[in-house]
Formats: sequence, C-alpha cells, structure tokens
Amino acid sequence: MANSAVKRKAPQSAVKRKRIPAKYARYLATGGFDVPFLLLVMAILTIGLVMLFSSSYTYAYYNNDGDSAYYFKRQFVFAVMGVVAMLLVSKVRYDFFKIAAIPLLGVTWLLLLAVLVLPANFGDFHRWIVIGPISFQPSEIAKLAVILYCAWGMERNRSKIIGKSVNKSSFAQSVEKLTNGKIVLYDSFVQLCLFGLIIAITAGLVYLENHVSGTLLILGIGVVMLYLGEFKKHWFIILAVVAVAAIAFVILNPEILEKYAGARITAWLDKDYDPKGARWQTNNSLYAIGSGGLFGVGLGNSKQKHLYVSEPQNDFIFSIVCEELGFIGASVIILLFALLVWRGIVIGIHAKDRFGALLSMGIVFQVGVQTALNIGVVTDTLPNTGISLPFFSYGGTSLMMLLFEMGMVLAVSRYSRLTKK
Repeated sequence: MANSAVKRKAPQSAVKRKRIPAKYARYLATGGFDVPFLLLVMAILTIGLVMLFSSSYTYAYYNNDGDSAYYFKRQFVFAVMGVVAMLLVSKVRYDFFKIAAIPLLGVTWLLLLAVLVLPANFGDFHRWIVIGPISFQPSEIAKLAVILYCAWGMERNRSKIIGKSVNKSSFAQSVEKLTNGKIVLYDSFVQLCLFGLIIAITAGLVYLENHVSGTLLILGIGVVMLYLGEFKKHWFIILAVVAVAAIAFVILNPEILEKYAGARITAWLDKDYDPKGARWQTNNSLYAIGSGGLFGVGLGNSKQKHLYVSEPQNDFIFSIVCEELGFIGASVIILLFALLVWRGIVIGIHAKDRFGALLSMGIVFQVGVQTALNIGVVTDTLPNTGISLPFFSYGGTSLMMLLFEMGMVLAVSRYSRLTKK
C-alpha cells in the first residue's frame, strides 16, 4: 500500500533529548514545588507593590525632582529580579545549602564589623554598605545566616541536643574535677551554650550599629530556632524570666540605651512626650489608622501620607494600608501573612529531613515575627524601633533577600511529603 511507504513520525519518547550533564544535574531539585505557598508569596508581593506606590508617590514627588513613581520603579525592578532568583533557587537541591552554613555566618560577621568602620552614609547610623548605586544592610543577611547555621548545626547534633550524654571535652572534665563532681556538663547544655553564643555574637554586632529592631529580630529568630531544635523546655522558662526582667529594667531605665532608642521608649510610655519629635511619626500613624475605619478611605486617598507620616513607604507603610483599605483590608493582609507562615510550617513538618524542616520553619517564622513587630510598632503597641514590613516596605536588597529565602522554602517543598497542587 502507498501509505505503508510513508514514514511515520517517531514518538516523542524516541526523540533524543538534550540532557543536563550529570555533574550539574545532581545539584538540581526534582519534583514540583508547593503551589499554594508560591501563590501566597506572589499575592502578598503584588499587594505590597501596589501599596508602596500608593503610599510613596507624594513623598517621592517632593524628594525626587517630581518623579512620583521613583520608589515604585526601583522596587518593581528588584521585585522582578527577586522573583527570578526565587524560582532559580527553588530548583536547587536544598541539602546543598548546608555547604553555605559556616561560610555565610563568617562573611556576615565580617560585613557587620566592616560596616562599623565604614563612613556613615545615612545620617549617623553605620548600618549600610554602599557599592555604587546599590546599598544593603548586613543585618538582612545576618537573619538568614542565623537560620541556616542553626538548621545545619541542630540537625547535625540532634542526638546531643535531645540526649543525656555527659560532655567528654577536656574543659568539661576540668570543671567536673574543680567542683569534685558537683557540676557535670551535659552535651545538651554545651550545645545550648554554643548556639546561644552564635546568636548572641550576631545580635551584639547588629546592636553596635545602633540597630535595636534588628537586634531584637535576630534574638527572636534565635529563640525560635532553639525551640524548634528541641532543646529542653525548662531553659525557655528560665530565658522567659530573664527576658521579662531585662525588658522591665530597660523600660524603667531607658537612659541606659543609646539616646535615640531611649527617647523612643520614653515617647512610647508618655503619649504627650515630644509630639513634634519622637512621637510625631507614631501619632500620625495612629491618625491614619483611625481615619481608615472599617472599609478605608479608598486606594490612593490617604491624607496622612502627604508629608505627615514621614517616609510612609518605609516602616510605617502599614498605617497607610489601614487608612486606605480600612480594617477589612488590613485584616485580609494580616490573614495572608498568617497563611504564608502556616503553609511554611506545613512544608517544614512534611519535609524529608530535619534540616529542611528547620530551614523552612525558621524562614517563615522570621517573616511572621518581623510582621508582628512592625504592626506592633505602627499601632503603638510597641516602642518605635524602625522595623520594616516584609514585601511592603521600600528596600530593594531586603526584598531580594526575602524572595531568595522564599525560594529556599520552595526548594524544601519539592521533597516534602505533600500533595502538590
């Protein structure tokens, strides 16, 4: 038959495909990532970009030669680069991140030391390193460095952390001899001290930058990681008592802090203190929140962003969100953040190993803690510590770091025991 002479097209499976060389393929993740988590990230990011433009165009117009979209355009570029980075990172096998645990911590400490000796670029604060048109805060890298190091170290030393073995180091034996056996150092206690020291050094270096909010955030992340690492619960009771005592002492004696930080605590306690100075931003933030009511004044219609809330695109952007979108809109955004944290915890719970679980949950807890602290400051529940709202506040390198971290969570989700949707 004539048809039998016609060549049939080879099936797709028979077509020779290009394959990634084995030496590179072993670094790439397989399987699908968690779509709900990605959708939550993209939803929060999109809303954040819209609110950044709405809150910043007046301030941008007066401070950037009439360019109302100045902050939005820069943030949008970083958002696009960040999303690309997130998707690329999500393709990397997350167990390879372990390799970076110690080097990243070392580099972070060097950067935190370097920023202290470099000239101040923004006021009198030594927080930023400027390279050409790009500036970044080493404290942003420090958050990930602490999470990654703890996830790596706590997986590696889990048997010591949860066990009851006596530490066999020469130091431990010397302590036991000096005390005639009255003090015995267990491996779990030694591990707690080691991780606590790493967290304390990192937080201390950030504090030297006069960056109280960053210090509190790193300490908060550290405590969360210690808890997830399954250290004995009685240590957290002791830590809570010490923390409450320390906080009470600082509140009663704000002068022990740097001048600007002490003034902010005084302004938080005394609502009539320096209304045109230390309380100016907080008062106008509360005016904005109160003006929003239930449904808000409408997107773009905020009055407080017109040079009342200073730099509304930064730490106090949530007050403009409340004014324009109202209680309902603000609640929806808080719900989205809560769902993001919840989904990250679910991914961690179903991760294939302990490192993936600690990495995923540590990253989303960082987002949750930072969001809670920001909202607490904006609503005057906490002293004004100058902490940004993730995905909303202006800051290109900070946004890229966040999206990079979201990519790490997506990489963990590729191997989690979850039904991919």
